[in-house]
Amino acid sequence: MDESTSQESERRRPARAVYLLPNLFTTGGLFAGFYAIIAAGQGKFGHACVAIFIAALLDGLDGRVARLTNTQSEFGVQYDSLADLVSFGMAPALVMYHWALQYMRLDGVAPGKLGWLAAFLYAACAALRLARFNSQVSVVDKRWFVGLASPAAAAIMASFVWTLHDFGWQGEVMRYWAIAITVLAALLMVSNFRYSSFKGRGGAQGERVPFWTLLLVVAALIALALYPPQTLLLVFGLYALSGPVMAIMRRRGSGAEPA
Repeated sequence: MDESTSQESERRRPARAVYLLPNLFTTGGLFAGFYAIIAAGQGKFGHACVAIFIAALLDGLDGRVARLTNTQSEFGVQYDSLADLVSFGMAPALVMYHWALQYMRLDGVAPGKLGWLAAFLYAACAALRLARFNSQVSVVDKRWFVGLASPAAAAIMASFVWTLHDFGWQGEVMRYWAIAITVLAALLMVSNFRYSSFKGRGGAQGERVPFWTLLLVVAALIALALYPPQTLLLVFGLYALSGPVMAIMRRRGSGAEPA
């Protein structure tokens, strides 16, 4: 009697176990994003930007680890999305705010409000981008992202601050460029521009690429070793521009077709 009662209790008890390995990577990314916020508040902008890129690296690993170890779960998906909001939404917005946008107040009360409103716009667009991705993940073509992915937008923000900080440029002087980059990155995240996901047509097997592509990757790695912030800004800046450029090319191509 006692044994059957115990078994029935076990069946009714909700499962609370979660997979440890992929969620450790997600937690590491969340920690990096949180550290970026703390470092920016202390004026350590170089450390803050590096932390955002570490979060992006860990974000790229957690999903792959989950698939390789067959430990995907709905909990992991939701946890990853919440961690991304901190690491690629709040962290870049606050890093940019502490570095440059707060100095918009030097131009008056109204421009000062524009500074923190631009930071909020970025964080809100990152949240909207993540929500749209989660709601469309099962219906969209996996070869493309609709709108700039939040890690790429965060990389633009972080590499911009890191590059100019590395050159000794003060955020107070670059505040107008900072607000332009912040608003542009925010709007690209919620745009309908298509961006390559680099997953190819062949799924896990991928596709063959030209030999010169490998040479470009090697050159990019060498440049990254020599000039990390500048290389990252160039790479992610070109990637951000690829969406609008490809949209214009497709529109011109369809317009050139005979009726």
